[in-house]
Amino acid sequence: MSSTEILRRTDWHLLPFLALLFLLNSLDRSNLGNAETAGFTKYAGLAPSDLNDAVAAFFIVFVAFQPIGAALGKRVGVARWVGSVMIGWGAFTILTAFVWTRVQLIVLRMCIGALEAGFYPATVFYLSLFYTRYEFAQRLGIFFGQYAVAGAFGGLVSYIVFSIFPSGSPKEADGEGTHGGWHSYQVLFVLEGIFTILVAVTTLLWLPSGPGTAWWLTPSERAFAEHRVLADRTSDYTPVTDSDSDSDSDTEAPASLLRHRFSNPLLTKPPRSSSTITVGGEPALTRTDIFLAFTDTKIWFLLFLNILSSIPATAFSIFLPLVLSGLGHSPLAANALTIPPFLLGACTLWTVTYYSDLHRLRIPYILLGLSINIVGLLLALLLPDTWVTARYLALCVLLAGSYIASPLNVAWISGNIRAPGKRAVVLGINGWGNLAGVIAGWLFAPRFAPGYKFPLGVTLVAVVVSALGYAAFYARLRWENAHGGGGVSEAGKWRRWLWRVTGGKGELRSTGEEGEWGL
Repeated sequence: MSSTEILRRTDWHLLPFLALLFLLNSLDRSNLGNAETAGFTKYAGLAPSDLNDAVAAFFIVFVAFQPIGAALGKRVGVARWVGSVMIGWGAFTILTAFVWTRVQLIVLRMCIGALEAGFYPATVFYLSLFYTRYEFAQRLGIFFGQYAVAGAFGGLVSYIVFSIFPSGSPKEADGEGTHGGWHSYQVLFVLEGIFTILVAVTTLLWLPSGPGTAWWLTPSERAFAEHRVLADRTSDYTPVTDSDSDSDSDTEAPASLLRHRFSNPLLTKPPRSSSTITVGGEPALTRTDIFLAFTDTKIWFLLFLNILSSIPATAFSIFLPLVLSGLGHSPLAANALTIPPFLLGACTLWTVTYYSDLHRLRIPYILLGLSINIVGLLLALLLPDTWVTARYLALCVLLAGSYIASPLNVAWISGNIRAPGKRAVVLGINGWGNLAGVIAGWLFAPRFAPGYKFPLGVTLVAVVVSALGYAAFYARLRWENAHGGGGVSEAGKWRRWLWRVTGGKGELRSTGEEGEWGL
């Protein structure tokens, strides 16, 4: 059998469906900006600043529940977890159409945030079960690119809905609505919520628990699909290739290979209580996994950089229609004009992640994306307000670089943390990068409209600091690789001490940062 054939069928059956799920996740998260161009706060009797507070409240809950949601998703099973929470946030999206007070809006957005919290880390972990490390970034790019596609799709859907149910008509001004007493933004929320629920029900039937139950593969192909990923995770850079298919395809990898040789920068041998790589599904989450994840200093540094680098993507996924309205465009035109920059962002991401996998590099391509981001932000800040077309093109450049850093950051984590349990928890911690949404919610406030110069300036500073941090991180990793990782470091000693103090059982083995880091 061929790895290429297994990849082709997995790409065809799994990847588009997961991409659709993330598109709906992103759409239900960012639709407030589209709704606001149709007079959402005006006709619902809210203040414009209530929308910003609702965005901030959403991301506060979203961030707080990220590790919990990731752990629950892993414990319950990603397929069942994702399908169930999607039904919930789809229902709350429908209810958003009928809010009339600030409290109702904020509570509903907090409920949506709590349900969406574990979706991204859980699905990213799930995706990593099907692909080797250097097949992963390109697929993750396709998956994460739906964040940008959702902006374009949301703009297109809004344009269609607002064309059929025009905003600002005389009837709307009198509070009578446009169709059966409904405003155009209400139609938007209801349609998006219903579609989410319908897809969620399909999710419960479509997604397998892992490659071992992939319904699009034969039993022998499932065994080989598991083996190739597990072999890649338990060796430095030796994924299973097509030549391995000459062996008996029904034979499982040796138990010693699957349970040991973690080639983990933090673990040369797995602790006895740590999760092991297993055949046939997701290993159990252990206390050791959680401890190792929360005491990994590199992860916290990357989280800080991820927050700063995520501000542009998070902010413009919600507020781009309002920024475009500030350039003098009508609600219809503003929503239509969001489509090109979001599609450009998705296409740039897909191109960069392809070359990232090809060259097996992450951080240099993160720096490339941040550099594009910086150019776009500088142009948006420096160009005169009267140069409307030029400023629009600057926003296109800005969006082109906005979606690259976050998925490649996740790909770096997934490629460097081999233990499945720890990897799942770390992806949940990394999800706290969505604190960028809290910053964006308060940063792009109505008082800075229409030019939004101050928010753009703060965003520029954040991206520059992030780029400098990634450059320093890259230099540090190269130094550690050149010097053999330094053996058992002081960090390893304090982690062992903290493990004992917190009541950890047994020896926490080899917690020094040993081995070579992927760049």
